[in-house]
Amino acid sequence: MKGNHQKDSSEKPTWDRTSSSTTSIPGMLSVTTRPGPKLMVWLICFIVFTYIIYMLKLVSTSRSCDDSTTFITISALSTNVSNVSASSVVVSRRRESEEEVNVDAEDQPTDLNHVVFGIAASSKLWKQRKEYIKIWYKPKHMRGYVWLDKEVKQNSSDINDDDLLPPVKISAGTAYFPYTNKQGQRSALRISRIVSEMLRLGLKNVRWFVMGDDDTVFVTDNLIRVLRKYDHEQMYYIGSLSESHLQNIFFSYSMAYGGGGFAISYPLAKALSKMQDRCIQRYPALYGSDDRMQACMAELGVPLTKEIGFHQYDVYGNLFGLLAAHPVTPFVSMHHLDVVEPIFPNMTRVRALKKLTVPMKLDSAGLLQQSICYDKHKSWSISVSWGYAIQIFRGIFSPREMEMPSRTFLNWYKRADYTAYAFNTRPVSRNPCQKPFVFYMSTTRFDKQLNTTVSEYIRHRVSHPSCRWKMTNPAEINTIVVYKKPDPHLWERSPRRNCCRVLQTKRNNTLWINVGVCRGGEVTEL
Repeated sequence: MKGNHQKDSSEKPTWDRTSSSTTSIPGMLSVTTRPGPKLMVWLICFIVFTYIIYMLKLVSTSRSCDDSTTFITISALSTNVSNVSASSVVVSRRRESEEEVNVDAEDQPTDLNHVVFGIAASSKLWKQRKEYIKIWYKPKHMRGYVWLDKEVKQNSSDINDDDLLPPVKISAGTAYFPYTNKQGQRSALRISRIVSEMLRLGLKNVRWFVMGDDDTVFVTDNLIRVLRKYDHEQMYYIGSLSESHLQNIFFSYSMAYGGGGFAISYPLAKALSKMQDRCIQRYPALYGSDDRMQACMAELGVPLTKEIGFHQYDVYGNLFGLLAAHPVTPFVSMHHLDVVEPIFPNMTRVRALKKLTVPMKLDSAGLLQQSICYDKHKSWSISVSWGYAIQIFRGIFSPREMEMPSRTFLNWYKRADYTAYAFNTRPVSRNPCQKPFVFYMSTTRFDKQLNTTVSEYIRHRVSHPSCRWKMTNPAEINTIVVYKKPDPHLWERSPRRNCCRVLQTKRNNTLWINVGVCRGGEVTEL
C-alpha cells in the first residue's frame, strides 16, 4: 500500500503538470481536452478591456452631454446677466442723462419760460383794458392767467382774443374773510390771493410769479434782465414804490405797488400760500391788495427788494418828464395808462404804446435810456431818451439838472405840491428862451450794413415864445437822426448812462447824433 501510494503520488504531479494540456491513453495519440491557462488569461483580459472601453465611452459620452448642457446653461445665464447688466447700464445712463438735463435746466439762466404772470382784472373794465395786455403778452412764449371777479360774456368780435390773451380764470370766493375798510373794495381780498391760487395750479418749472394789473404794460425782456440778478431758489419780493410820497406814507415805504408790478420767487410763494389765509384774517382794516401782501411778507420776515424800473405812475397829466429822464435802470413796466395822457401826441393810448414797441423790439435794454450831450458850436444842451423823444435846450444845462424829470405831470394828491414826490424833480422853465424843443420818435429800423439802429425824431409842431438870445434857433432843425448799436448786455455791466455825440452834417435842417457806450475818458461836459 505504501508502494502504491508512492507511485500514485509520483504520478500525481505529472498529471497535475499535464492536466491543463492533454490526456494520455495507452496506445493512442494525446488529445487536447480544454483550453490552456494563457488563453483564458487573454480572454479575460480582452473582456475586461472591452468592458473598460465601453465604460469609458459611456462615461465620456455622459460627461460631454453634461458639459454641453452645462455650457448651454452657463451661456444662457451669462447672456441673461449680460442683458441685465446692459439694461441696467442703459437705465443708469438714462438716469444720469436725465439728471444732467435737470441739472442743466436748473443751471440755465432765467427766461420767460420760468415766469408765470398773474393779471388782476375787473369784469367791468375788461373790454377796454384787455387791449393793453395784447400789446405786451405773447401767448406762444409766455405763461399767465387773467383773474376776473366773474365771467364776461363774449361777443362775436371777441372770438380771436383767445389767441392774443392769457387764459381767463375766476378768482375763488372771499366772503368768509373780514373786510372793514370803508374807503376800499372787497376785490382787494381776491386780488391779494392770486399768487397763492396760481401756485395751487401745480405748474412745473416755475421760478417767479409776476403780478400786474390789466392796465399794466411790461417790457418782458427787461423784466427777465432784472430777475436774472437774483437767486430764484431764495425768497425774494421784488418791486418798487409809488411816485407819490404821500402814498408811500399812507401805505408803506416797504410795499411793492401791484399796478407797477412785482415779482415773487417760487419758494416765497410756497411759504406765502401756507399762511396767507390766516394772515389776511388778521388785517381786515387794510385798504388794498398790495398792503395785505406786504403785511404777510412782514410776517414771513421778507423785505422788499427795490427795483425802480417797475413804475406805478401814481400821477396825472403828461408822463413826458418822467419818460424823457428815466433813471439808469432797465425800464420794466408802466401803469395807470387810463389816467395819464397818451405818451405820443395826437394818438390814442393804445396806438401810442404800440408805437413804443417798435424800438422795444430792436433794443429793449436801451429803451428810454437817457443820454446827455452838447452842441458846442451852437451852445445847445441835448437830452436823448432813446426810442421816445429828444429835447434841445438853448444854453447849457448841467447833467445834474437834466437827469431830473421836469414836472410835466401832477401829483396823485392834486392839492400836494412838488415836495410830495418821492424823488427829485425840476420845474418846467418859465424863461421863454429855455423852453425845450421836443422831437418825438417817428421811425426806427435796423441797418444790417451798419449793424446799428437808425431812428428818426420829428420836431413837435407847437408855438414857441420869442427869444432874444443871440444864438442859433433850434426851430431850424426839423429832423434828428440817431445811430445806436443794440446793446443786449448793457445791464450786465455796472450801471452807467450812455454817451451821445453830435455829428457834423451839411444839412442845416437835420441833426445827426451817435449814442453808445461811453469811451475811455469820455465825460459829459461842454
